Amino acid sequence: MKREEIEKLREAVSCVAVLEEAGFAVDMKESTRRAVKFRRGAEIIIVTHNGRGWFDPLSDDKGDVFALVCLLERLCFSEAVGRIGDLIGYDAAPILWKKPPSKVEPADILARWQGRRLPATGSGAWRYLCWSRAIPISILGSAIAQGIVREGPFGSMWAAHTDSAGRVVGWEERGPDWRGFSTGGSKVLFRFGALDAVRLCVTEAAIDAMSLAAVEDLRDDSLYLSTGGGWSPKTEAALVVLLARPGAELVCATDANDQGDAFARRLQALAAEVNRPALRLRPPADDWNEVLQVRKKGEMKTGEEGRRAASPSTASREAAPG
Repeated sequence: MKREEIEKLREAVSCVAVLEEAGFAVDMKESTRRAVKFRRGAEIIIVTHNGRGWFDPLSDDKGDVFALVCLLERLCFSEAVGRIGDLIGYDAAPILWKKPPSKVEPADILARWQGRRLPATGSGAWRYLCWSRAIPISILGSAIAQGIVREGPFGSMWAAHTDSAGRVVGWEERGPDWRGFSTGGSKVLFRFGALDAVRLCVTEAAIDAMSLAAVEDLRDDSLYLSTGGGWSPKTEAALVVLLARPGAELVCATDANDQGDAFARRLQALAAEVNRPALRLRPPADDWNEVLQVRKKGEMKTGEEGRRAASPSTASREAAPG
């Protein structure tokens, strides 16, 4: 099937339809308009992007409607294409919201951000980022120095999204058991590194931006960015402002999957519109944090082997003369 036909299928069938057909039901008490929670027994799927994206809060699984069908029905991509084609025209039950969307003033957003303390050695956010996600202490220290990370509740971290004037307008929320975005906040860009840089590295999550920075040893000529998994007019406008810098170059460092590749093509198209170069920097694993974690595990294994080689066994020491 041609790419154009696949894109039409992606637009025609919502993740909501797939889940409803599979026997999932909406958990209204734990849903928001931007993150609708579906349950089927112990299984949980969170639907985002108006039904076009999803993630499993109990694992690292996420993606588009094709990835969802592959996961639920244990199908390969070509089989999932046919299954999704069968759902064209399926009318999912409308979600009836009892409460209007909350209205949060920018001043309230800033007050909530400032009310959270900076991560400190051994704090919940510090342990989550450095231990669970393998972010080097030096990288986290640089993010703390820039004031772009905060302690979230229950061992989570907040990563600031700022506008072109440097004002905090929202934040990504990530933790061991939760991922989301600030209620009432705006997705613009998470910005880490040299704020005046012309090498603009765009990822899909703040943790991936910090991970790529770690992989590249925080290059002085680079600004590591995250869209928070979204693409809003404000995000696009902010990228256009950055690309207006003389000598600006866009590095599309999105995930190594279909959704990441589609995101990269959109970024490349934006760069072409403003006559700026763009290149695809595809991670050798699913995303840049996975690259970092694999590297850390390799270093730990190598270090352990080195310690074993440097220290003879007890039997060897006892048998040694003298």
